[in-house]
Amino acid sequence: MAKELHHFINGAKVAGTSGRTLGVFNPNTGEVTAHTPLASADEVRAGIASSAAAFPGWAATNPQRRARVMFEFKRLLEDNMDELAEMLSSEHGKVIADSKGDVQRGLEVIEFACGIPHLQKGEFTEGAGPDIDMYSMRQPLGVCAGITPFNFPAMIPMWMFGVAIACGNTFVCKPSEKDPSVPLRLAELFMEAGAPAGVLNVVNGDKEAVDTLLTDPQVEAISFVGSSTIAEYIYATGAAHGKRVQAMGGAKNHAIIMPDADLDRVVDDLIGAGYGSAGERCMALSVAVPVGKETGDRLIEKLIPRVESLKVGLSTDTDADYGPMVTAEQRDKVAGWIDRGVEQGADLLVDGRGFELQGYEDGFFIGGSLFDNVTPDMDIWKEEIFGPVLSVVRADTFEEAAELPSAHQYGNGVAIFTRDGDAARSFASKVNVGMVGINVPIPVPLAYHSFGGWKRSAFGDTNQHGTEGVKFYTKVKTVTSRWPTGVKEGSSFVIPTMK
Repeated sequence: MAKELHHFINGAKVAGTSGRTLGVFNPNTGEVTAHTPLASADEVRAGIASSAAAFPGWAATNPQRRARVMFEFKRLLEDNMDELAEMLSSEHGKVIADSKGDVQRGLEVIEFACGIPHLQKGEFTEGAGPDIDMYSMRQPLGVCAGITPFNFPAMIPMWMFGVAIACGNTFVCKPSEKDPSVPLRLAELFMEAGAPAGVLNVVNGDKEAVDTLLTDPQVEAISFVGSSTIAEYIYATGAAHGKRVQAMGGAKNHAIIMPDADLDRVVDDLIGAGYGSAGERCMALSVAVPVGKETGDRLIEKLIPRVESLKVGLSTDTDADYGPMVTAEQRDKVAGWIDRGVEQGADLLVDGRGFELQGYEDGFFIGGSLFDNVTPDMDIWKEEIFGPVLSVVRADTFEEAAELPSAHQYGNGVAIFTRDGDAARSFASKVNVGMVGINVPIPVPLAYHSFGGWKRSAFGDTNQHGTEGVKFYTKVKTVTSRWPTGVKEGSSFVIPTMK
C-alpha cells in the first residue's frame, strides 16, 4: 500500500491540505509507493512564515553555536548513511553506491559550513583616516529558498541549505516531487541536530509552489538546479520580484581525447562518467571528441564491447553499473532522443532501446547506447539527453575539438585527456566552459571551491557552495567609525573635501 507523504513545517510533519497529490514510483518495479502532497500557495506561505518567524533568533545566534548544529548534523548524516542511501535508491533508481556518493557530496558541504565562524568574518582597516576605522561585516539575508532537482535529492539540497543556514538565514526547500523522501528526512535530522523549529522547512509542490516562492516578498533569495528553460524562468521571475537568484541549468559536457591519451583509462572514465547513474547527472560526460581518425577508430573499438557489457540492474544490485531511470516518462524521452539521432544520420553502434530486466519488465530500465559520427548540426549534440547515451563527435585537429564545447549553448563542464601539459594548460585557459577537468572526467569542485557553469548552464552571477555560496547568502555592510576623542579642530570628513 502506498504511503502518504507530508510537508515539514515548523519542526513537524504536516499533512497536505490542497487535495492534490502526485504518485512517487519505485523505478525498479514501476509501482507507486507513495503519494506526495502538492502544496497550495497558502501552504507554501505557511512554510515561509515559519522561516520568517525563526529568522531573528537564528540570525542572532553566534556563529560557533550555528557551527555546532552543523557538526551534529554531519554526525547524524554519517550515522544514517545507509538509511538515506536506501531511501534515495528506492525513489530515484540509482544504485546504492551512487546514492551514498550523493549523500557524501552533500555532507562535504556541511563539513565546509562547519567553518562558518571563519568564513563569515569581515574585514577591518585601522586608521583609514585621521582617527577613523573602517570595517565590514557579512550579515544574513533572511528567508532563503531552494528548488531542487530529482537527480541529486540529497546533495543539492545540502549544497543550498547547508551554507544558507550556517550563515544565519532560514530556509524553505521545495524538492522534486519525483523523490521527496530524502529531503524530508534531512529536515528531520537537522532538527535532531539542534536547529530551532522553522530554520529549515520542506514544502512539496509543483509550479504553484515554485511561483509562490518566487513572488512572496518575505523570500530574499532563490537557488535552483534543473533544466535551462526553467532556470531562465526562475532567474527572470525571481529577479523581477527583487530577489537574489542563482539558477543552474542544463549541460552538454565534452571529453576531448588527444592522440597521446591513455585510451584504456579514458574508456574507463567515459563508462563511469557517461553511463553512471543512468546518465542522469548535469556533469555526465555525454560527448566524446577524439582528435584524429586513428584516435577515433581506436576509441570506438574499445568502447563498443564495454558499452555492450554494461550491467543494468536493480538499484539494490551491488554489481550493477546503473539502475533504472527515475520515471517511465524520462526513459521514453531518452529513447526518443535515440530515435532522433538515427533519423538525422548518426551511426548507432550500440542500441539500448527496448531493454527489459527479466522479472522487472515494468521497471523504468534502458540499456546503454553509443553513437559515432555525430555532427554539430544534429539535435543529439545540441540538446541535453540526460540518459545513458554517449555521442562520439570526431575532430581532425585539437583546435577543431576545442571549439566544440566553446561554441555550445551550454557551458557546465568539460574534460581533456592528454599527457601534454602545454595542450592541457592552453585548453583550460581558453575553453568557454565553467568547470574543467584535466584527465578528470567529472570535474565537480570540492566543497571549499564552488560549482557553476557558464552560458545557458547558469543564470546569475554567483556559484553554488564554497566561498561563492557564502557571498550569495550574505550581504556586506561597511561601517566607517570615528570617536571624537583626539579629533583635531578644523578637520572635515565630508566628501569631496581634502582638509
